[in-house]
Amino acid sequence: MNSAAMYPPVMAPQANMFGNVPGYEGTVPGGGGFLPPPMPMEPVAPPQPAPENPEWSIPSLSEDEARKAFKEFVSSHCCYSDAPVTQGVITSMEPFNTFRYRLETFTESRSTEWAQKPYEGEPADFYTQPAPQPWEVQATPPNLFSDHNVKIRVPFTSSVKECNTCHATGVEQCTECNGCGKKACWVCDGTGVKLDAACSHCNGTGKESCSKCNGRGKKECQTCKGKRQLLTYIELKVEWKNNVEDHVVEHNSGLKTDKLCSVNGKELFKNSQNLRQTVELIPITRVNYEWKDNTHAYYVYGNEHKVNADDYPATCCCVIL
Repeated sequence: MNSAAMYPPVMAPQANMFGNVPGYEGTVPGGGGFLPPPMPMEPVAPPQPAPENPEWSIPSLSEDEARKAFKEFVSSHCCYSDAPVTQGVITSMEPFNTFRYRLETFTESRSTEWAQKPYEGEPADFYTQPAPQPWEVQATPPNLFSDHNVKIRVPFTSSVKECNTCHATGVEQCTECNGCGKKACWVCDGTGVKLDAACSHCNGTGKESCSKCNGRGKKECQTCKGKRQLLTYIELKVEWKNNVEDHVVEHNSGLKTDKLCSVNGKELFKNSQNLRQTVELIPITRVNYEWKDNTHAYYVYGNEHKVNADDYPATCCCVIL
């Protein structure tokens, strides 16, 4: 029998499969654009006074701390000799401390789309009450300045529809064997012959039972999971995002500014209201040293005492056997 006759082609969702919900007229399967929030009904509270600036001092790096950081840096590189660390002499240390200003803006955005899932007996509440508008749906926010996403089924938008993929049969044609229940034998490539004799795997037929559908030619519908019906509803996507912008003051130390992205500094000022503003002092020290009558330098930066030494003079090539 023609498998195409047994299994009609999969149809796209009907135009009336998704209902028309007041306030959600532009919602489509696959999602639409972000929805602007409503204007605030109450006046915005005035900003609170900023906290007083605490006392702070500029951190300084000692020679012992510089040597320790340098030693840890070299030991983390298998092809670096430690001779410059043990034999080198520090001649001077130059501070190039700089500032980093960070602005964090915490935002919430909402978007909607029609969604569907296998129907498992959930109440179909479509039109039993007016559906709340997107910004009226309650969503529990995370801690301030923390990224988070949540998906919420909008109340009073759920309805039950027949599955359009399997035509409410719960099964669909097996794509591995095209609904035949058999496919070409993998031993003889469908010829029925192996080494000038009938293939023992398929008894010379050139066919074997399809392992994906156990020879039935059909399998459980992947859309409705065999339930024959779908629950369709409007899904609200809520995204909280912390938008961060950094600016590092030019320091003219010779250390690339992008190196400072991975370190922390001493917090000098912080103001957290609707926005969070932070000013950090990032310590940078250029350490000059002599080794084998040549002058070299490395940088120690950040509270973590990270080291950058692009011109390290004692590298070698290693071969792992």
